[in-house]
Amino acid sequence: MRMRNADETCGIAGAALVLGDWWNVLVLREVARGHVRFDALAAEIGLSRKVLTERLGRLVASGVLTRSLYQRRPVRHEYLLTDAGAALLPVLVAMQDWGDRWVLGDGSLTATADEDGAEHARVHALTGTRLPEDLNLPGPGGESLPVVPPDAAATVLFTYPGTGVEWGEPPIPGAAGCTLENRLFRDAWPEFRRSGVAVRGVSTQLVHEQEGFARAEQVPYPLLSDAAHHLAAALRLPAFRGAGRLRHKRLILVVDAERTVRHTLFPVVDIPYAVDRSLRLAVECGGRSTA
Repeated sequence: MRMRNADETCGIAGAALVLGDWWNVLVLREVARGHVRFDALAAEIGLSRKVLTERLGRLVASGVLTRSLYQRRPVRHEYLLTDAGAALLPVLVAMQDWGDRWVLGDGSLTATADEDGAEHARVHALTGTRLPEDLNLPGPGGESLPVVPPDAAATVLFTYPGTGVEWGEPPIPGAAGCTLENRLFRDAWPEFRRSGVAVRGVSTQLVHEQEGFARAEQVPYPLLSDAAHHLAAALRLPAFRGAGRLRHKRLILVVDAERTVRHTLFPVVDIPYAVDRSLRLAVECGGRSTA
């Protein structure tokens, strides 16, 4: 397919040529979620083998996916994001944010969610699913850290919009309270540690922003940066745009030692209750009771 001459210098037209149609977008969505093998992709998307083979070939040729051999007899490949493909993750998250707000929602800007809405259903459908094995994010020092530590009996993973942010007027409903949430997890950290439960806080803030806040507040657990939206894309987490940045909505996942999501707390409205509840749920799914 050739672009018209008028489009040859247009980046939007070039990106549209790579993405092609909605099947290509859905293939990239599923690869980002960790469904990297042909049969898993076919099952998740509902495409025929012929059409999926064609779409995968186009995406490989475009340089956003690469094929990696994982079995020789018979020959089987995994389809992985290249650097160019990973750079499309913010585009996918922005599309999801737009769809959640303007197609599935009423256009309201909010950092929370209605219990009968699409975002609520999508987050709670994570229960019983496994997080991708290689899901790592930059920690406070920029080092790559696993979202779920391999030696933890259970992990409490909480996402939040951001700390130390001037939200402007009027305030975005549900966005306040990030500093309080981190302080409550910090204060409860000794009990989490005695229970063998890891804690990970995640926002889309940059590494140096996370590091500065963690140092000022003496946060003892890692704050991970999802500025590149790897976690948001992998789990299709709800987001919203605030202060010029796509931000996570506040939620809590309780994950067991096998990286399986056992419990979801969303929306998080009562922060003190949610912090206490997450510890009790984590103990139930593998942590040690200190009572």
